[in-house]
Amino acid sequence: MTADGGGTAQRGTPSVLTLPGASDGLRERLTAGLERVETLIAERVDHDDPFLAEAGSHLTRAGGKRFRPLLTLLAAEVGSGADDAVVAAAAGVELTHLASLYHDDVMDEADVRRGAPSANALYGNTTAILVGDLLFGTASDIVADLGPDAVRIQARTFVRLCAGQIRDARPCPDGQDPVAYYLSVLEDKTGVLIATAARYGGMFGGCDAETVETLREYGERLGMAFQLADDLIDIASDADETGKTPGTDLREGKRTLPVLHALASQDPADARLQDLLRGDLSGDAELEEALTLLRPHPAMELAREHTFAVATRAQDVLSGLPPSEAKDALHALASGVVTRVG
Repeated sequence: MTADGGGTAQRGTPSVLTLPGASDGLRERLTAGLERVETLIAERVDHDDPFLAEAGSHLTRAGGKRFRPLLTLLAAEVGSGADDAVVAAAAGVELTHLASLYHDDVMDEADVRRGAPSANALYGNTTAILVGDLLFGTASDIVADLGPDAVRIQARTFVRLCAGQIRDARPCPDGQDPVAYYLSVLEDKTGVLIATAARYGGMFGGCDAETVETLREYGERLGMAFQLADDLIDIASDADETGKTPGTDLREGKRTLPVLHALASQDPADARLQDLLRGDLSGDAELEEALTLLRPHPAMELAREHTFAVATRAQDVLSGLPPSEAKDALHALASGVVTRVG
C-alpha cells in the first residue's frame, strides 16, 4: 500500500531522517529508535522452522522506508520520546503493514515487491497468504504486551484495513458518489494504519489524551495525502524515477482520483480517453495511450490540488500543539509527502 526523499525532484516518500531543519540530535534519536525496531522485528519474525523464518522475513530483508515506525518514533518526540513500549508499538505497526503487503501482492498478482521477487512469486499464493497471517499474528502478539487499549486499537485498525481492501477491490455502488466512495476507501485502506502509528507514538510517549487524538487525526490525514500522492505518481512518473512500473493502477482497473475526474469530464474531446479508462488496459499499447492522454489532462491538476489540500489539513491539525522540533518535523513531513508529485 505504499519511498525516501522529498522535494520536487524526487518521487520517493520522504524520510523523517532527511527532513530539512531537523537537528542532529533528533536524527540520532530516530535512527537509534529505528535500529531497535529493526532488531525487535528480526527477533520476533525468526522461527525454529527455517522455511518459515525465511518466508516471514522476505519483505523485511527486501528493505522499505519504514515510514510508519518512523512516524511512531517522531510522534513520541512530541512527548517524552521513545522507550521500549514506543519501540514495540512501532514494530507492531510495521509488521501489520508488511503482512498487508503479502496479501496485496496475491490480490494484485504482483511479481515484484521492493525490487525483489514477491512472496507469492517465490512461494505461491497459499503460502504468501498464510505468511501474511503469521505476521499479523506476530504484530498482535507484540501489541498484546502493551495493554488492553493498544490491543483494542490494533483490532479496530485491522478491521478497517481489511474493510478498505475489500471495498477497494469492488466497484462503487450504484447511487453513491464515486469520488466520495474512493476517499472513504483510502481512509480505511491507508489512512487508518498511519493514524495508528502516530497515535501509538503519542500514547506511549506519555502525551495527554488530547494530544494523542491530535496525533491520530494528523496521521489519518497524512495517510490520505500519502496515498493520493502515490496515485498521482503511478500516472505521472516513469520507472527510472520510482523503480515501479507506471500505470500499474490503470492496468489493474483501479479508478483512482485522477481517473474519476477524467471520467466525469463532459468535454467531447475526452471520449477516447474515457473509452480507454473504461476498457481493458492490460495491453501495453492501450496502457501507454491512456497514460499519454491522462498525464496532461486537467484531471491530474484537480487531483493534485486535492492532494495538497489534504496535506494542508494535516498540518492544520497540529496548530494546537505547543512549539517543538517534533511539531516542526511533522509539519515538514506532510509537505514532503505531497511535494514529491510536483
